[in-house]
Amino acid sequence: MEFEVRAIPGCPHGASARVLFADALTLEGLGPAAPAVREIDTDEDAAALRFHGSPTFTIDGKDLFPVDTEPAVTCRVYATPDGLAGQPGLETLRGAIRAAVAGSAGSAG
Repeated sequence: MEFEVRAIPGCPHGASARVLFADALTLEGLGPAAPAVREIDTDEDAAALRFHGSPTFTIDGKDLFPVDTEPAVTCRVYATPDGLAGQPGLETLRGAIRAAVAGSAGSAG
């Protein structure tokens, strides 16, 4: 499996998102994994990668928090128990990872 954080250059949550993703992957038994970081800086890249804002968490290229907005080189917000934030909470991310892994296992067989 490939783990990647996609972020725009200078994203204030880029570094912490990578740490958060690595921690969540480790807690889910998928680590120690160091997620790759991919910078998205053009509208063309955003469209090609279906990038909906920074930071975006992906497993095998699939956004763990899919949305219906147009791809864009922009910041992203996540709903958390404390309101909107620049990244999801640890438990929310862990749940998204579990769902993605279960979906991947189900489609493999």
